[in-house]
Amino acid sequence: MKEKFELEYTLNSAPKVLFSRLSTPEGLSEWFADDVQIDGDLFSFYWDDTEHKAELALLRENKQVRFKWANDEGEDERYFEFRLNIDELTGDVALLITDFAELEDKEDAISLWDTQISELRKVLGL
Repeated sequence: MKEKFELEYTLNSAPKVLFSRLSTPEGLSEWFADDVQIDGDLFSFYWDDTEHKAELALLRENKQVRFKWANDEGEDERYFEFRLNIDELTGDVALLITDFAELEDKEDAISLWDTQISELRKVLGL
């Protein structure tokens, strides 16, 4: 059974600039996947020669985007989500990521997100 986990990264970037990297095929293909294509609300993510489809389940402009994996037959509804949290006092922008992993794969999943976020930082020039 997959377990839900959340990660938080501080990314001092303008929310609008950051959000376009989280919610558009062009932005996501810069750091998240090798290629991303869209057909309506269905996003196709490509890593090497593997395709994974996810439906855009929720979009709140400059705040939150959730993708629900399309090929999880019979499993609990799984998704990954990006949320922006802006500190009212400091203006710091935090990216909160929600994802799921098997207990024995959780450390690997976190490590993968760390790598992806490093790539995102480079793309944003941080």
